[in-house]
Amino acid sequence: MTTMRRLIFLLAVLAVAHPARTADFAGRFDELKKGASPSQLYTLLYDLPKGGDLHNHGGGADLAEWVFDICVDPARNGSDTFYTRAHLVAEPDTIAPGARYHTIRKRTYDRLAAVARAEYVALPELTPAERTAWCNSLRLDAPGEGREEFFQAIWPRRGEIGRNLPVKLELLAENVKAFAAEGVRYLEIMFGADGFETNDGHAIPNDEAAAAIRRRLAQPDLVGPGLVVRFLDAIIRFRPDAEAKLADAYAFVDGHRDLWVGLNMAGIEDNGRGNPKRFLETFRQLRSLYPTLALSIHAGEMDGPDTHIRDTLLLGASRIGHGVNLIYDSDTLLLLQQTRRVLIEINLISNRLLEYTPDLTRHPFPEYLRTGVPVCLNTDDRGMWDSNLTDEYYTAVTLYHLSWEEIVQLGRNSLVFSFAQPEVKAKLLADYEARVAAFVAKYGAGSTTDALDRLRTVKPVTYGYAKRNWSLEFK
Repeated sequence: MTTMRRLIFLLAVLAVAHPARTADFAGRFDELKKGASPSQLYTLLYDLPKGGDLHNHGGGADLAEWVFDICVDPARNGSDTFYTRAHLVAEPDTIAPGARYHTIRKRTYDRLAAVARAEYVALPELTPAERTAWCNSLRLDAPGEGREEFFQAIWPRRGEIGRNLPVKLELLAENVKAFAAEGVRYLEIMFGADGFETNDGHAIPNDEAAAAIRRRLAQPDLVGPGLVVRFLDAIIRFRPDAEAKLADAYAFVDGHRDLWVGLNMAGIEDNGRGNPKRFLETFRQLRSLYPTLALSIHAGEMDGPDTHIRDTLLLGASRIGHGVNLIYDSDTLLLLQQTRRVLIEINLISNRLLEYTPDLTRHPFPEYLRTGVPVCLNTDDRGMWDSNLTDEYYTAVTLYHLSWEEIVQLGRNSLVFSFAQPEVKAKLLADYEARVAAFVAKYGAGSTTDALDRLRTVKPVTYGYAKRNWSLEFK
């Protein structure tokens, strides 16, 4: 039996494994939504089995407080010291002109001229107010902040944090634990093994970094939560050397298929240098050299119509990141509705905060969902939104009145369309169906009041987004 046939057979078995209980829960779920307070509904969705998060940027996923705590802890940061530009007193320099809270490592700080060093403060020496400001500088949390702040300021402020391998590994660990706590069992994160440097500035070879990543994932604190991690190598599409970077990424993923399961191209699409057609010939050349690699590529994260999604499908992508403007391309939309072979990775909070869909009541997500286009919910840059996957579900449930069947399908899609190895995917799907059945049993018994009362044992974790937008905060 082929791999695809085995998967189809498994899905058929799972679909009938819990027939009446799961179907009968649809009415109960509607009752729970109607009778629950906002905090109860959020708690219910926090406890919900969620499958996977397929659209997740490694650096953007890190909550600012995690970054700060790890960067000031020698036991977790590889005995490095980080400095941030807290006082703009000198002329703009070549490191980060005009950028407050741009952060560098000790080796870079030691090589600065005295006048430039005077602007920088070691992170442990920041005042409480400066620490708060530093954390706020790494997220969109204020009125008027949007696309320009995100792309032009927040990412550059991270500076050299991402070059420190121990810091990146500890931030990955924090993400694994937080996602597992809210019912996620699969994380497919954009996370490469290149660009890391030792404290004295020597480049860490990719294979050495990959080995360190494997060792960290094998430690008990990350095995215990039961969350499966796989990686996508990603390139920035608008850079002048993007074709060469794509070739390097292809070679790396091909040699590390146990953990790296695919490729992605990211980067703001407004920049014409990132046009998908630019890469068509490169992808065709690479496919002549390597066995098939799965592709999930950003496309359609734009304000108006274009052909980027159609052109990205031509590149070979089987998943599209964002896909907001697919709604304007009737031919491609019809194709995806009919074939149901390509998943759109939906990122509601991201699209709102970056103003691609500032009014989420006009987001095309429910149109895709209810006309047959496979979709799932994802967090994108959750650290910079100060959010989690439950926030995405809460947004979708409250705005679009999702049915129980739709919610279960979203979680199932996130696993069916994952790039996990077939045997891993089969286990994840079986686990998901079992957890859904347990959820149904837990909240389907007794009266609606009894079911809501059981939420007292669930301890949800919220971040700034839920507090600012829904006044939800749990102690």
